[in-house]
Amino acid sequence: MEIGAVKITRALLGVSDKTGLGELARALAACGAEIVSTGGTAAALEAAGVKVRGVGDFTGSPEMLDGRVKTLHPKIHGGILARRADESHRRQMREHGIEPIDLVVVNFYPFERTVEQAGVSLDDAIENIDIGGPTLVRAAAKNWNDVAVVVDPADYPALIEELASHGGTLGRETRWRLARKAFARVTAYDCAISNYLDALEGGQRQPLGATFSLSLPREQPLRYGENPHQVGALYGRFREIAEQLHGRELSFNNVFDISSAVNLMLDFAGYRDAVVAILKHNTPCGVGLGTTLLEAWDKAFATDPDSPFGGIIIANRPWDQPFAEAVDELFTEVLIGPAFEPGVLEFLRKKKNRRVMRFHPGAVRREELDLKRVVGGLLVQTPDLSLEDPREGKVVTRRAPTPAELRAMEFGLRVCKHIKSNAIAFVTGDRTLAVGGGATSRIDPLHAAREKAARLKVPLEDSVLVSEALFPFPDGPTLAAEAGATAIAQPGGALRDAEVIAAADAHGLAMVFTGVRHFRH
Repeated sequence: MEIGAVKITRALLGVSDKTGLGELARALAACGAEIVSTGGTAAALEAAGVKVRGVGDFTGSPEMLDGRVKTLHPKIHGGILARRADESHRRQMREHGIEPIDLVVVNFYPFERTVEQAGVSLDDAIENIDIGGPTLVRAAAKNWNDVAVVVDPADYPALIEELASHGGTLGRETRWRLARKAFARVTAYDCAISNYLDALEGGQRQPLGATFSLSLPREQPLRYGENPHQVGALYGRFREIAEQLHGRELSFNNVFDISSAVNLMLDFAGYRDAVVAILKHNTPCGVGLGTTLLEAWDKAFATDPDSPFGGIIIANRPWDQPFAEAVDELFTEVLIGPAFEPGVLEFLRKKKNRRVMRFHPGAVRREELDLKRVVGGLLVQTPDLSLEDPREGKVVTRRAPTPAELRAMEFGLRVCKHIKSNAIAFVTGDRTLAVGGGATSRIDPLHAAREKAARLKVPLEDSVLVSEALFPFPDGPTLAAEAGATAIAQPGGALRDAEVIAAADAHGLAMVFTGVRHFRH
């Protein structure tokens, strides 16, 4: 037996998720380990032909209180927590008839899954708070030097292999790795319980509670953070949503950019058209619609041919060869699609420096809270999922928008909410023409977008202007009209709305107040 390895002579199994349980139990039995188990797990093992010693037989005490008390017993916790090298512990074990337990395999009542269900009652939630499981896991993880603990069925295959190849023993590094994972699982479980209960007020669940707890697994370390002198890592389940198919490892900024691109594309989920968006520094610099991805790409790229260099490109359809060949002419950091037609992925992999990602829209939990770090704390808010239909907005000018202008507003509002504030966009029904954002005044983005369009010879005549926030002064619609816009969509609500509306009327603009702002800082 290797130095530091522990022979598994007895294992305690008690799981809610029984995935892979039979295979693990048979592997333990093949190594000569006795298996001790609780009610439901014991029944499943016996049905699988595995010999089991019931917990009641092991402790000499029956399960009681509808199963609430079964493993909370000195013979269980003594068998787990005893330090094997401590003579005093060994003597006390002999005196009290405590048998050692070398492996604890436990996963918890499905509290998280229970409270995700619509209409779940508080009583159901409380009944799905596991007591014995976390207690066993903490005990085994604390005594990892002598005991192994497993909380995730995904670890079973490696465990089975190690047991088979090392004479029924588990090494020190394996036990240490599993113990750390076990403590993290207990923390995450307790966070979920605390967040749920703290958000209950008057019997109703609120979006945010009195406390906020967070526990996320590290998916991967990053080469560095936002800048090379910073340390960075990725936590959570990002890779379930964005799957890397090619290229160098993702950087901190790549991850943030990909997240921004995916969120933008999700707001076009209902569009039948092909949609292509180009982003730089997590803000869109061009979005286009078309019957094909190539057509949509040409429109998105024409908005701003300078910024896409080193940028992010995302499409809502499987990438095809014509689109891939057009994009291939440009240096880009990340290419993102829901799928890739045969041969396209191989073509895109020819350039080593780009990253190619497949995003899985169905894996996104859009209701997840939005977090922003501040000095000494954390800002937490519900996500901005609002998508306004300008047809349901308030027409405040003498002229109402035409159907074409309304289509352009609908498209532009989806784009503008993803541009850094202060933000505006000149659009048509199928493309962005000029984008302005990240300015400290409301009028500067209009000047910037107009000047860039002029430099790039992008005509703004007959365009529609969308704004993510209100126009406080009449200079906004005046400048928009001078640039060639015929209609405006904005939230409204300024003290000088009357002056703003009068300016729009003076220039023959149609203007719609959506009533919803989309600050993005």
